[in-house]
Amino acid sequence: MISTFYLPGRVCGTKAIKEIAAKSEEKYTMICLKPEIKWVYLGQERMIQVLEMSGATMVYADHFAKIGDTVTQAPVIDYQIGALRDDFDFGAVMLWDTEKLKAIVAQMDTEYEFAGLYDLRLRAEKLEHIPEYLYYEVETDTRKSGEKLFDYVDPRNRQVQIEMEQCVTAHLKRMGAYLKPGEYKELPQAEDYPVTASVIIPCKNRARTIADAVHSALNQKVRAPYSFNVIVVDDNSTDGTAEIIQTISNDLKQHQTTSNLVYIAQDPTWHAIGGNWNVAIHDPRCGKYAIQLDSDDTYFDETTVQKFIDAFESGNYGMVIGTYQLTNMSGEILPPGVIDHREWTDDNGRNNALRINGLGAPRGFYVPLLRTINYPTTKYGEDYAVGLRISRDYPIGRIYDVVYNCRRWEDNSDANCDIVAMNRNNWYKDRLRTWELLARLK
Repeated sequence: MISTFYLPGRVCGTKAIKEIAAKSEEKYTMICLKPEIKWVYLGQERMIQVLEMSGATMVYADHFAKIGDTVTQAPVIDYQIGALRDDFDFGAVMLWDTEKLKAIVAQMDTEYEFAGLYDLRLRAEKLEHIPEYLYYEVETDTRKSGEKLFDYVDPRNRQVQIEMEQCVTAHLKRMGAYLKPGEYKELPQAEDYPVTASVIIPCKNRARTIADAVHSALNQKVRAPYSFNVIVVDDNSTDGTAEIIQTISNDLKQHQTTSNLVYIAQDPTWHAIGGNWNVAIHDPRCGKYAIQLDSDDTYFDETTVQKFIDAFESGNYGMVIGTYQLTNMSGEILPPGVIDHREWTDDNGRNNALRINGLGAPRGFYVPLLRTINYPTTKYGEDYAVGLRISRDYPIGRIYDVVYNCRRWEDNSDANCDIVAMNRNNWYKDRLRTWELLARLK
């Protein structure tokens, strides 16, 4: 009843997928991405049952992950039309309706070396998640979530990423959500602003790192007639962060006649990172351009703000994104080193943005536009949501010089997420993509 085939991971060629379809002679086709699968009692039968009841093209299920002698639950998330990232986790087992599988494969008209399975599932009409633990798989990638985060921008994976981009672009064209290059709206007109640019630093309980971030921003140098300030938004810190900022402010006042440090203390309601950004950009002291600096990171040198100003002034950009390097807290470079997001192109970046999980950092925004969009009030994915929205209608500029130090340490929000947190984060970004797709389909 089931023809079973093994693929060594998600990255495979179209040839392998076509061979599976050609050799499958049973009603159901099972594709396994890992060699060691152990079923719970009647697990396969349950997958068949749900496939029949739902009329799905393919079903996948929650499972258990085995690492050494330790077994843990490994739930996965529901599929949605915005689940376009090529690393979507279906688990190691996918059960296909063979007749539907063969029909899809017959339409696969591009021979990919790496994106064969990705092409197959993007073309599938209905992928059904079974929220039941039906099998055990042996987990081979035991890295922490923070260590896996940058795999897709590792230069060693560049050819894979090129193919994945080609594949998702073809998919967007088929569904009518593709955006043609060069078709943009006019940016809103700028009003008078107190400074040219504002460095925005949202923070909460960052006593260990906030001084480094603030001094990094204050040490920036800009050419006349440009000017900048630094806006720190403290979201009810309880660890001494506010006192550190106040000490810096007092020191500035003692040694300068004027200070370009702006401190905003949030009220005790819910804000998260997105809400803190909204308070900063709507503050009357905010500049024409708002430039990101996370509270545990630093700028590469004193020219970062000027480089953003130059980039904005050179084109009609709604957003400008820089290049960063990964470091530890001592400034030592961590692999893969420089993250420049060269997968972004002016012609196709805003389509490929629906496949990748982020657009890069640091981010700068044209404030008259950002004030019409605003951040979602969330602590994860808020930057991605704004980037997707801007990319739909406005051009995004890039700075390929390193301008930012992304410092990795144990208190990064994504350093070591458990499976529940990773699923929640991935589902939310898939949801953002779904909403963006629906808007583009209009």
